[in-house]
Amino acid sequence: MTTETQVLDRLRTDHDRQRDILDRIAKTEGDSHERRDLFKKLNDELKSHAAAEEQAVYSEMLAEPETSGETRHSVAEHHEIDEMLNDLAATDMSSPAWMQKFKRLDERYRHHINEEEEDHFPDFAEQIDETMDKEMTRTFDKRKEAEKDAAEITPEAEEDAKE
Repeated sequence: MTTETQVLDRLRTDHDRQRDILDRIAKTEGDSHERRDLFKKLNDELKSHAAAEEQAVYSEMLAEPETSGETRHSVAEHHEIDEMLNDLAATDMSSPAWMQKFKRLDERYRHHINEEEEDHFPDFAEQIDETMDKEMTRTFDKRKEAEKDAAEITPEAEEDAKE
């Protein structure tokens, strides 16, 4: 119903913050304190963002025939990204494999958020009216805060880490 929505602006702001963290991690080397801190920040940010986005936005967009396909696609990508994060957490940060896996995660996640911003958000905006936007924004903010407080790094078992 509108092209300007507070909730979609919140998502874009998160995406920009996440891009910055990804850029900063790419500049780290080995099993450093900086890499560990940034990876924790990325993990917490991505997991809390995904949970809040799914509850606040995707739950509503699934009910709309015009956006249900895009929404299902994004939910599947969230699961894939979560698996990649867990695999990365199970990999020795000092090994060359860690950075290779990180680069794949970086590429996959940037594809996901670019697709959301360029393809999905304009379609979502057409479905969101002012009342819905206020409720979605409130739900997003509340859920993200709760998820961030509870976020943990959940590595797969090291022996299950993918090569």
